Amino acid sequence: MAATSALFVLDIKGRCLISRDYRGDVSAAVVERFFSKLLEKEGDLESHGPICYDNGVSYVFIQHSNVYLMTASRQNCNAASLLVFLHRVVDVFKHYFEKFEEESLKDNFVVVYELLDEIMDFGYPQYTEAKILSEFIKTDAYRMEVAQRPPMAVTNAVSWRSEGILYRTNEVFLDVVERVNLLVNSNGQIIRSEVNGALKMQTRLSGMPECKLGLNDRVLMEAQNQSTRVKAIDLEDIKFHQCVRLARFENDRTISFIPPDGIFDLMTYRLSTQVKPLVWVEAQVERYARSRVEMVVKARSQFKERSTATSVTIELPVPPDATSPSIKTSMGSAKYAPEKDALLWTIKSFPGNKEYVLRAEFKLPSVPSEDAVDRKAPIYVKFEIPYFTVSGIQIRYLKIIEKSGYQALPWVRYITIAGDYELRLI
Repeated sequence: MAATSALFVLDIKGRCLISRDYRGDVSAAVVERFFSKLLEKEGDLESHGPICYDNGVSYVFIQHSNVYLMTASRQNCNAASLLVFLHRVVDVFKHYFEKFEEESLKDNFVVVYELLDEIMDFGYPQYTEAKILSEFIKTDAYRMEVAQRPPMAVTNAVSWRSEGILYRTNEVFLDVVERVNLLVNSNGQIIRSEVNGALKMQTRLSGMPECKLGLNDRVLMEAQNQSTRVKAIDLEDIKFHQCVRLARFENDRTISFIPPDGIFDLMTYRLSTQVKPLVWVEAQVERYARSRVEMVVKARSQFKERSTATSVTIELPVPPDATSPSIKTSMGSAKYAPEKDALLWTIKSFPGNKEYVLRAEFKLPSVPSEDAVDRKAPIYVKFEIPYFTVSGIQIRYLKIIEKSGYQALPWVRYITIAGDYELRLI
C-alpha cells in the first residue's frame, strides 16, 4: 500500500479544524481545493462518492456528524484501505470522547494530536485498536503522572491484544447470527433473497490463547474427507477480523487466531441462494367505497416444527383516513398505529408449520379528503428464531490452547433474525 500524505479534519463549512502532515508533499491549500471539488460533486449526482482527484492529489473522505475526515495523497494509494482506516479513526475518537463531533474535537486538541501521531506513521496506518491506544494515551481525567511504558501490544505482532490479561473464569461466547433479507412482489414472486451472517464473539480469556475454529465448510470437509452426515455449506464474501491468520485459512481452511479481549466480529459471510420465506403473509383486502375496509390476513411459518419464532411483528398498511378499528386474531394481539398508517400484529411465540389469522375492519369517511392518496405500502415482518440458521452453518469445534494449560468454557448460540423483510402483496 502506498503512503498517504496528510490527514485533515474539517467542519461542515470546509474549515480545517485539525490537520496532520505525515510526508510534507502537500500544502494546506489542498483543503480549499478539496472542498470546492466536494461542492461540485453535490450538484452532480453521478459523481457522488468518497473519492475525488485534482491536480495530482487524490482525496479520500467520509462525513461523520458535522465533520469531514479527509486524507490527501500524492501517491497511488489503496482507496478501500484508506476508507476502512478513516472509519477506524472515527471509532477511536468515539471511544475517547463518546461523541465525535466538532465540539468534542475542540475540547480535546492535545489528545487528538497524540492519537494522530500513533494511528499513522509516515503515511502508513499503524494502531487503530482503541483499547490498546487507551492504555498509553490517557484523557486529562485519567492522565497519570508517572511515565508510561507503551503496552506490549504496540511493540509485538499482536496489536489487538495486550499481555497480562487475567480472568478467574475463562469463557468464550460465540453467537452465530444470520439476517434474512427478502423482497416479494405483488404477484408473490421472490425478487431478492439473501442471508448475511456473522460470527460474533465475546472472549474472557487469560494470557495469549490460541483459538481454532472449525465449520461445516464444503471445501474444508472435502479436503479432510469428513463424513457426509454433517451437511456441508458454501459460504460467499467471507470477511475476517484482522486477528485471523489468512495464510493458514487459504492453505487448509482452518480459522486460527489469537482473539482480542472483549466483543468483536470474528467473521462475516453471505449466501445469495434463494431462501424459502420463513414467515409468509397473505392478505385479502375488500374496499367498500366511502364506507369501510375489511382485511383478512393469514400468517404462516414455513420452517420445521421443532423451531419457534419469537417477537414476531407484522406491520400491515391501512388507508391513512381509516378510523374505528375492529380487530380479531386467532393468536397474539394487534393494535392500530395511526402515526404509521399501519396495523401492528404481534405474536410472542410462533411455532413452525403453523398458520394464524387476523380479521380487521376499518371505517372510512363518507367524503374522502383531497390529499388522500391510494398508496401501496409493503407488509413488513420482524422476527427472531433462536437455535436455527437458514444456511445450516455449524460450529464443528472450538479449541482454546494457552501455554498455562487452563480449561476454557466455550458457549455457542445460533439465531436467525429478519432484516429487510418486505412483502408487497397489498
